[in-house]
Amino acid sequence: MKNQDCLIAPSKRKRLETQGYIGFTDTELNNFKFGIRFAYYLCGSLVILGLLFTSIKILSVALVIAAIGTFPPYHPFDYLYNYVVRHLLNKPKMPPRANQGRFACGIATVWLAGTIYLFYIGLNIWGYIAGGILVSIATLVSTTDICIPSIIYNFLFKSKTS
Repeated sequence: MKNQDCLIAPSKRKRLETQGYIGFTDTELNNFKFGIRFAYYLCGSLVILGLLFTSIKILSVALVIAAIGTFPPYHPFDYLYNYVVRHLLNKPKMPPRANQGRFACGIATVWLAGTIYLFYIGLNIWGYIAGGILVSIATLVSTTDICIPSIIYNFLFKSKTS
């Protein structure tokens, strides 16, 4: 019965595989589920704070974190998870982010730059709208594992035959 507790629905597996988490068992994916979402939770929260305070400085911090997450194998918040949080939760180390995750950070970087620019030039309503869309996308992936940037990445870069 314990093994059945670790099974994940095929639709959830597909959403995680869309993000590049391929070749993992159901148990591994279940153990990774909070860690996979951790960076999205924190980044989304940081953007929410920036929007609540209409703070270009806070949004700029989120932009830098997203930009850094575009290149190395781990997002900056994955390091926090792997070296601190996972020990508190007794979970395994997160695997490196796939290209889809890094692509999502790249999109977030550009989106945040646009949002910051809108606030900078005084178009606050448009800044809130742009930031709200970004927060909505982060909320979607952190609650349902539906990652729109990963879907875009797979459409653009994955072989149509695989």
